[in-house]
Amino acid sequence: MRLGMVGLGRMGGNMAERLRRDGHEVVGYDRDPKSSDVADLAALVGSLGDAGSRAVWVMVPAGDATEQTIDELAGLMVEGDVIVDGGNSNFGDSVRRGAALAEQGIGFVDAGTSGGVWGLDAGYALMVGGADADVAKVAPVLESLAPPNGFAHVGKVGAGHYTKMVHNGIEYGMMQAYAEGFAILHSSDLDIDAMAAVKSWQEGSVVRSWLLDLLIRALDDTPGFEGIRGVAADSGEGRWTVNEAVRLGIAAPVISAALFARFVSQDEDQLTMKVIAALRHQFGGHTFEKAP
Repeated sequence: MRLGMVGLGRMGGNMAERLRRDGHEVVGYDRDPKSSDVADLAALVGSLGDAGSRAVWVMVPAGDATEQTIDELAGLMVEGDVIVDGGNSNFGDSVRRGAALAEQGIGFVDAGTSGGVWGLDAGYALMVGGADADVAKVAPVLESLAPPNGFAHVGKVGAGHYTKMVHNGIEYGMMQAYAEGFAILHSSDLDIDAMAAVKSWQEGSVVRSWLLDLLIRALDDTPGFEGIRGVAADSGEGRWTVNEAVRLGIAAPVISAALFARFVSQDEDQLTMKVIAALRHQFGGHTFEKAP
């Protein structure tokens, strides 16, 4: 399949490469001309073949960058074309964008994407919202990007980013639990080897997971988390999940507490939040603040 990819950063670039490895033809556009195959979005759309059968995947930061990109693409594409938003957009924005594009006959697919910097080889978990016909048009690339059983069409437009929002809320809670547990072990007056302790959980334990493996890797990379400030950003999805839990009247104390801990981290330098910062760097390539 021939696909346009907008945004060739640490996620978009790897996704384009994974698709090319699986035989797809990807035309990439990025603000950095050194990374771009074309000069602008108009050239990108023009390179994708017959109008009415084109597909463009947008992989840029949520918010204004996504809004501007989709608005410009909407002026370049026609009925039958499809736009995919694979970024971490708010589901409400996706519902609105999908409705606006539908008035022009342009399909819209919101693809919640998880996998971080590891997705190139391991694949990406894809949580997809959109009309059946629109999802079917881009199914070949979805199947190539995802590992076996890693792609799900979860509902109509908005459902993909809603699912990714909840996924990231859960991620907040899991990371916080690992971080707090490690901090307790490390601070014990029994002189526990915290590194050895958490390594023992990798095999057979009910708390083993990929995040635990990344915690071990983070400890290997930065023993004792030296040089990392205990600051972890609130990137949006955890906050949206808590807001939605409040709206629905669903108790979400773990996710809420994990979110509030990130707020606290802006003012305090705790070992717990150093673990969170290191984990975010491991799975997503997020930068961490260096300790003075």
